[in-house]
Amino acid sequence: MRRLSLRARLLLLTASLLLAGLTLIGTLVSGELERFQLDRLDGQLRSMTELISRASGPPPAATPAVRPDLVDPALELFGTPYVVYLDASGAVAGGFHSSRVDSATLPPSDALRSVPADGTAVDLDAADRSQRWRAVSRPAVRWGGRVVSAAPLAEADATIAQLRTSSLVTGAALLVVLTAAGWFALGRGLLPLRRIEHTAAAIAGGDLSRRVPDLAPPGTEIGHLAASLNTMLGQLDRAFADRAASEARMRTFVSDVSHELRTPLFGIKGSTELYRMGALRGPSDVDETMRRIDREATRLTALTEDLLLLAQLDEAPEEQLDRTPMDLRTLAGDARHDLRALDPAREVSLTGPGGLGPPGPAPVDADEARLRQVVTNLVGNAAAHTPAGTPVRIGVGTVAGRAVLEVADEGPGMTAEQASRAFHRFYRADRSRTRTPGADAGLGLAIARSLARAHGGDVELETAVGEGACFRLALPVPESGSTD
Repeated sequence: MRRLSLRARLLLLTASLLLAGLTLIGTLVSGELERFQLDRLDGQLRSMTELISRASGPPPAATPAVRPDLVDPALELFGTPYVVYLDASGAVAGGFHSSRVDSATLPPSDALRSVPADGTAVDLDAADRSQRWRAVSRPAVRWGGRVVSAAPLAEADATIAQLRTSSLVTGAALLVVLTAAGWFALGRGLLPLRRIEHTAAAIAGGDLSRRVPDLAPPGTEIGHLAASLNTMLGQLDRAFADRAASEARMRTFVSDVSHELRTPLFGIKGSTELYRMGALRGPSDVDETMRRIDREATRLTALTEDLLLLAQLDEAPEEQLDRTPMDLRTLAGDARHDLRALDPAREVSLTGPGGLGPPGPAPVDADEARLRQVVTNLVGNAAAHTPAGTPVRIGVGTVAGRAVLEVADEGPGMTAEQASRAFHRFYRADRSRTRTPGADAGLGLAIARSLARAHGGDVELETAVGEGACFRLALPVPESGSTD
C-alpha cells in the first residue's frame, strides 16, 4: 500500500467506499422488496384462511370435483393457489389447489401439520425441493380442525434474484465508470500538489527565488498549504541572504581588523628592527622611537578594547551596564565644553531637540560612563569630519516619551549610501583621510549604537549632501522620570 502513489491510494479508498455503499444499498433495497412481498403475500394468505375457517359445513373431499375454470380465478384473486383442511388429529381431511400448480411441487402433509394455528406465516419446502412455499393456518370455527393456505414463493424469489442481478450488473458498471472518472478527477485535484512538487524541486536545484503560485483560494487546504510554504520559503530565502551577508560582513570585518592591527604592529616591529640593527645612533633617536612605539601600542590597546566591548555588547549587552538615574543635560553641557576645547573657533550652541527653545530635561536610567562614551564618539565624529570652525548644535530634551540628545553639524553631510553604512564596523566615509596615531578606526559610531541599544534606545542619523548631519541619541524615559 505504501508503494502506491497518493492518487492510486485515494482512488482505491474511494472505490472501496463506493463498493461498500453500493453493496449496502443493494442489500437494503432487496431486503425491503422481499419484506414487502412477504407482507403482501402473508396478508392475502391470512385473509383467505380467515374466510375459509369461518365457512360453515364440513370440509370437502380430498379430491373434490370442482371446475378449474371457476376455482383457479378465485384462488388467483386471493393469491392462494393451495388450501388444505386438517382434522383434529392433523390428518389431511381435504383440500384443493389451482390446476396451474403441479401436485409434485406442493408441500408435504408433515410440513403442513407443522404450521402454527395462530396465523403466523412460515416457509415450507416443496415435496420435490423445487421451490419454497409460504403457509398460514387458522382453526376452523364450525368443525374440529383447521385450515391451511399456502402460496409458492417462486415468483417472489425470482423477482428478488432479478433485482439482485440487476443491482450487481448496474453497480459493477457504475463502479467502473465512477472509478475511471475518479482517476481523472483525482489527477486534476492533485495537480496543485504536482506544481508544489515542481516548485520544491526547482528550489532544491538552487532557485531560491521560486514561490508556489496561487493554486486555490486562501480558505482551502491547498491555499493554506501554498501560503505556509511561501512563508517558509521566504524565511529560508532571507536566512540564506542573511547568512551570505553575514559571511560578507565577516570577511570585511576580518580584513579590516587585520588592516587596523597590522598598521600599529608594523610600526612597532619597524621601530624595534631599527633598534636591533643599530640605526638609532643617539639618545634622541631612541626617545623618538620609544614615543612612536608607545603611540602605536596605545592605538593597538584602544582598538583591542573597542573590539572587546563590541563583542561583549553582542553577547550580553545588559550585563555591561551599571544603571543609575541621571539627566542627559549633564552630558550635553560637557559635550559643549569638549567641542570648544577641541576647536575654540567653532561655534557650539546648546538648544532643545530640533533646535527649538532652550535645553529641556531628559531623565534616563542609564550607565553614565557608557553614555559619556556614546556622546564622546558623536562629538569626536563631528569634530573629525567637518571643517574647522563649522558650527555645531547640541540639542537635549524629551520628545514623544524619549530622552533625546542631538549632535548636529553644518558640515558637508553624507550621501544616502554613506549614511546607510555609517554605523558599520570599520566603515569610514573618507578612507583617504590621513589619520593621526590613535585616531578612530571606524568603530566609534558602531560602539555608540550598540551602547544605545543596550540601554533600550538607539542612535539615529539624519543627513544629506551639503546639509550637514544630525546624530540623535534617543533613550526611553523612566516611568517616574520628570519632564519638567
